[in-house]
Amino acid sequence: MQSHPLSVQTTYQDLVEAQRMRAVSELGGRPFLKDANGNRYWYARQRIGDRVVDRYIGPDTAQLRDHIAQAREAAEDTRQFERRCASMVAQLRAAGVPAVDRDTGKVLNAMARVGTFRLGGTLVGTHAFRMYSAELGVGFPEALGITSDVDIAAFENLKLVIDDAVDPSLAETFRDLKLTPAPGLDRKNRPTRWVMTGGGAMVDFLVPKMRAEKDIVLLKPLGVYAQALSFLNFLIADPIPAVGLYRSGVLVQIPRPERYAIHKLITATRRRSTSAAKSRKDLAQADLLISILSEDRPHELQEAFELAMGSGPQWRETLEASLKKLPEAAAALKA
Repeated sequence: MQSHPLSVQTTYQDLVEAQRMRAVSELGGRPFLKDANGNRYWYARQRIGDRVVDRYIGPDTAQLRDHIAQAREAAEDTRQFERRCASMVAQLRAAGVPAVDRDTGKVLNAMARVGTFRLGGTLVGTHAFRMYSAELGVGFPEALGITSDVDIAAFENLKLVIDDAVDPSLAETFRDLKLTPAPGLDRKNRPTRWVMTGGGAMVDFLVPKMRAEKDIVLLKPLGVYAQALSFLNFLIADPIPAVGLYRSGVLVQIPRPERYAIHKLITATRRRSTSAAKSRKDLAQADLLISILSEDRPHELQEAFELAMGSGPQWRETLEASLKKLPEAAAALKA
């Protein structure tokens, strides 16, 4: 396992910060705070024709306040910004940082532009794993990052705090990308998967399973249906920003790497017997991340592991079953 040079890690962090600041300034309008359920959230208010539109920016944090202040001061030309970020993307690709393939890049870029990630969508699965190479500053084996699936997860209760929605709709956006709803077993015809005509990218929408009777849930801010899965709430709590290396970069959000690693230990033993290859891939991704995080971010890793172990007997049994197959990871987590 080889670390990326410090200059590469610094370039990636500069790219993330540039994209985050740009995301605020691109909304336009006047930023203001709105209270909801005892918390405060930033919105940008602007007039479009006869309508006044409020666009969701994010929860009130010191870091976001800094970005808003900087965005107000910045008057950088769009073309200059695109060139600067494209140059950073090119440097990172040349240094061997995993990039996003063309089909996936098109899909992520279009979803980002209509507000999917700004409104709570989190990129999960192997595409998120690939982005940890830049986040953690370490090269990954190529075999662990192969996928055509784009998995997007979000909390159903986002509709309680986010008074905004993607615009235009994801259905319109997907139509332009030649993505069509995949037939499923749902009697009410509520698609949770979209596939690219002729093969290529496939997009799945997921939501934490909070109620036993609900298998398919409407993600209102995103305007799509999602498949409910257990243990997903642990994975997507408190995500982090990341940039996919496509064109001048695509700003998304992904799970925290320590939560991703622990979640993969859980999913590895819960897959069907027909998905043995995916289970092995889950374990390999978890093993790699745990070996890195135990050195670089041991406190965050331990905190995530203890939180999962304390979430109930089913969680503990599942984690222990996976760790029996990963003795070095088990030793690192229980040190």
